[in-house]
Amino acid sequence: MNVKDIHSVYFIGIGGIGMSALARYFNFIGKPVAGYDKTPTPITDGLAELGISIHFEDNVDLIDDTFKQPGTLVVFTPAVPNFHQELNYFRSNDFDIKKRSEVLGIITKDSFCMAVAGTHGKTTTSCILAHLLKECGLPFTAFLGGVSEDFNSNFVLDGTDYSVVEADEFDRSFLRLTPTVACITSMDADHLDIYGNKKELEIAFRDFANRIKPGGKLFVRNGLPMEGITFGIADGSDYRIENINIEHGTYIFDLVTPSEIIANVRFNKPGRHNLLNGLAAFAMAVQTGCPPHRLAEALGTFKGVQRRFSYQIKNENFVFIDDYAHHPTEIDAVYQAIREMHPGKKITVVFQPHLFSRTKDFADDFAASLAKFDEIILLEIYPAREEPMEGVTSQWLLDKINNPNKKLVAKSDLLTALTNCTTGVLVALGAGDIGMEVPKIKKELAYAG
Repeated sequence: MNVKDIHSVYFIGIGGIGMSALARYFNFIGKPVAGYDKTPTPITDGLAELGISIHFEDNVDLIDDTFKQPGTLVVFTPAVPNFHQELNYFRSNDFDIKKRSEVLGIITKDSFCMAVAGTHGKTTTSCILAHLLKECGLPFTAFLGGVSEDFNSNFVLDGTDYSVVEADEFDRSFLRLTPTVACITSMDADHLDIYGNKKELEIAFRDFANRIKPGGKLFVRNGLPMEGITFGIADGSDYRIENINIEHGTYIFDLVTPSEIIANVRFNKPGRHNLLNGLAAFAMAVQTGCPPHRLAEALGTFKGVQRRFSYQIKNENFVFIDDYAHHPTEIDAVYQAIREMHPGKKITVVFQPHLFSRTKDFADDFAASLAKFDEIILLEIYPAREEPMEGVTSQWLLDKINNPNKKLVAKSDLLTALTNCTTGVLVALGAGDIGMEVPKIKKELAYAG
């Protein structure tokens, strides 16, 4: 399949963060684009502003005739159920139907593809990498899994020589890619509804590593059971960070490469996990031939990613942070970052569990991670693509949390529950629709401090 042979593109699930980046790409290169999604969101609003037609009812009659013609590529997300009417219409009429990951592989296969894999850190690392390439003036395309605050978008098209993509392990999607340079940030057990166990997940990551083009390079976080060029913090890695200091919320450190030491590098995103993300992006970007000192300087100007340790309110007496964390390891990383940057402050967490299966698989780990906070507010489980599981509820999870300062709150009552918030730091966590509540919380608590 060649991109130039595509007449038009129809997306089923166009509002997904990865799907919308592809929609922006095809719209940018002049292909007619339209799609379906379940509900309107700021992402679909942004696509509509580009002239992309979107509807929110699963109804074949709402699909414009342009997209019922030969030459239409249909792209769907695995989250779409098999009984979806529009998807089945295209299937029964022999349209070319592909998953998002397949299309991403086709678009990037002839470029210097830089793929970021890992159960955590993909989005931030790929956004940092895109920022570094931009600062170096390289011609690149980036498909990002979050909205970069540097580009105010999840899609960048400044050329086609290089490409930046997230290598998503869900549904083994990353096995559609053929990267030139890749990194693996983490391999914690996740998506056990797909893999069954951690061993199968690790096998998939090894299969991904084997898809790197001949002569390509793999970077792995030190300690992972993979062969590659290592990166880490003060641990003897090939690329590593040493001598960390914090000044006014900014990390200042020495960056050690296999050939030199770059002193006094600055990085503004809190958390050791974000330091590792920045280091991985730096090591990958070095492979383009851009001078390391220039890349190190560019680390200091990275603004961040929406919903990745994003400060919504930050003053002396009160801080409100929004983060996408939806796995115990990610919650632990956020907690570490807050304790490091805001020592001695009382921390209240609002957490919306994501998926019944994930909640069931990691219930004890979630309970242990959440118990560290001073106060816990738990919302109901966000089901996403899943049906409820008997016995798996937020109340069940709440009962496991060994901390007396905990409560279950309906999302509709959340603002009321936070009205008299007296905490020093409030953090909203989750990958569901809790992000839609963040602007309301910010408005409600803007007076704080």
